[in-house]
Amino acid sequence: MTEKLSGGLYRKLTLISAPAGYGKTTLVSEWLAGCGRRVAWLSLEEGDNECTRFLSCLISSLQTLEAKIGEGARAMLQSPQRPSIESILTALLHEIAAIPTPFILVLDDYHAAKSQPVDEALSFLLDHLPASMHVVMTTREDPSIPLARLRVRDQMTELRAADMRFTLSESEHFLNRIMSLNLSMDTIASLESRTEGWVAGLHLAAISIRGYPNADRLLQSFTGSHHFVLDYLVEEVLQRQTEAVQTFLLRTSILDRLYGPLCDEVVLDPAISGKTALVELERKNLFVVPLDHERRWYRYHHLFADLLRRKLQENYDDSHVAELHKRASDWYENNGFEIEAFRHAVQSRDIDRSARLLEGNGMPLHLRGAAGFSLNWLESLPAAELDARPALWVMYGSALLLAGKLMGVEHKLRAAEAALAGAEQDTRVRDLIGLIAATRAALASLAVTGNPDGAERKLLAAEAAMQNTGQGDKTDELVGLIAPASDVRISENQGIENIIFQSRRALAYLRPENLPVRTAAAWMLGVACQRRGDHSAAREAYGEVLSNGLMMGQQLMAVLAMIGLGQIEEAENRTHSAADCYHEALRLGGDLPLPALHEARLGLERVHKNRMKSNLIEPLSQREMEVLELIAKGLSNKEIGEKLFLALDTVKGHNRRIFEKLQVQRRTEAIARAGELNLLPKTRKPH
Repeated sequence: MTEKLSGGLYRKLTLISAPAGYGKTTLVSEWLAGCGRRVAWLSLEEGDNECTRFLSCLISSLQTLEAKIGEGARAMLQSPQRPSIESILTALLHEIAAIPTPFILVLDDYHAAKSQPVDEALSFLLDHLPASMHVVMTTREDPSIPLARLRVRDQMTELRAADMRFTLSESEHFLNRIMSLNLSMDTIASLESRTEGWVAGLHLAAISIRGYPNADRLLQSFTGSHHFVLDYLVEEVLQRQTEAVQTFLLRTSILDRLYGPLCDEVVLDPAISGKTALVELERKNLFVVPLDHERRWYRYHHLFADLLRRKLQENYDDSHVAELHKRASDWYENNGFEIEAFRHAVQSRDIDRSARLLEGNGMPLHLRGAAGFSLNWLESLPAAELDARPALWVMYGSALLLAGKLMGVEHKLRAAEAALAGAEQDTRVRDLIGLIAATRAALASLAVTGNPDGAERKLLAAEAAMQNTGQGDKTDELVGLIAPASDVRISENQGIENIIFQSRRALAYLRPENLPVRTAAAWMLGVACQRRGDHSAAREAYGEVLSNGLMMGQQLMAVLAMIGLGQIEEAENRTHSAADCYHEALRLGGDLPLPALHEARLGLERVHKNRMKSNLIEPLSQREMEVLELIAKGLSNKEIGEKLFLALDTVKGHNRRIFEKLQVQRRTEAIARAGELNLLPKTRKPH
């Protein structure tokens, strides 16, 4: 199989799709060890189906090859006004193309990150993949990407379960040589038949057989489906371990990833070191998979972890399991892993702790790649719990906005305001009021620039629901659902006024140190004021965006602010200061592949052309324009004279005056200068 993998490197993608336990990761690891190419490895897990988180992890894996790769794309990901995913991927691909040597990107356990946004991002990546890059994917189920198209174009190598099953000879090699068993061919054939060449089944069987006096008798009990066999073998494996190891396995099964100090915090057993235990588990082939070359982070084989967790629920009561999750949450928070800390706090059923972590010290976690998980948790909470914590209502509305579920946003924001009614307006409450206003400003921005037809359909559906409900107590909720869509039906001017009002309200209430949200509000205010023609207010807003962007190290926001300032200066015919702004935007952007820098370059071109126009000593007359157009068409002086019924000397005189006014010496220079000044009519394309 390794020959097949190596032979497919000229293609874009290698897809290894098979059920759990077929040795997909092991096969890829063994092949890569001798393939001669550099490798960026990304092991995916639950939660990586958030596109922002997926791309962030992807960039981190690529940075194991080149330390600075993806910095531009990461800056765009972290921007309060994040560009489209395609823009971010385009920037990332531009940086990838600069990697000088061919390399392989491995997406291990891709099924864990399976979601429509991630599938779409991967499809875009494959469509525009640089020639130096090859993608290898291991997955339990086929991804929703255009596999048929890749097949037809011979751009994909595939390995399936049928390819991955061990043959009799491979089973013999694995059991007797790798696992050091001394089994007869009859026994191996029986085991291979019962497991159907399933690598995990063979592996577990080998561990169970070790030291067992009667292998044949043991194997007679291996009947039924893979899952029943696996249940039996895990039982055998666990019973062979010491009590300390069993405790370690069960307690750490709550973790998606294993790290020595983290395991120590969860297990709380000074008799066994987490780091030592993980190394020993790997040595014994007890289903731990290393996630880095330094052997610091591991994970359990997924099926093994599932069964350990089932055993954990059988052996411990809910309060004990909740305590394990609390310990994990504490460790993750203390070590800067806020999203993981939040996920374990949720599983510990500690609402107060979960709420505090979700708020994220002013930058909520749902804005940092945990939107789906956050929304699921918020949806699970009763209204009474949300009313007791108005901040959760605010984040609920914001998370819905981020998920594109606009119809529910206003209802959550109104619930937050109701819960805050009468509360003392301390710093925290004022900040929440500011967050509500910022969310409404973002919602209004979508109303002005979004899809009116789609919003109109949603509005009509909501109105119909209200008319048919017959339940008075539902009216307020439906009004809340209708409100965001109703904004789309107002005029653009009204929408802009709403953005300005809500953005100013946000800035009036938000803490000065709440830079991310203040920056987003100031940006929306600047754009809206610029569109309204209030340049003074727009300058002030862009000034805050620039200051905050530089303070946070957000180059993209600083670049966008300078471009906005340049456009204002340009609109007021201050070409020199406009050029300065555009130059500063390019300086701030540096060599990062930010799409916004293209807008700065276009601005400089416009300013340059306007300057040249203003530097004309005298405008061209109507006759001179006619002569210039014929010069541009390649006509000689004689041909021009015949065309315009002019004497040759008259044509030459027009040429001389045209050259003087355009400050050029030759015909070619005159044509080029006329093009720069937009003096020539645009050539119409045929229909």
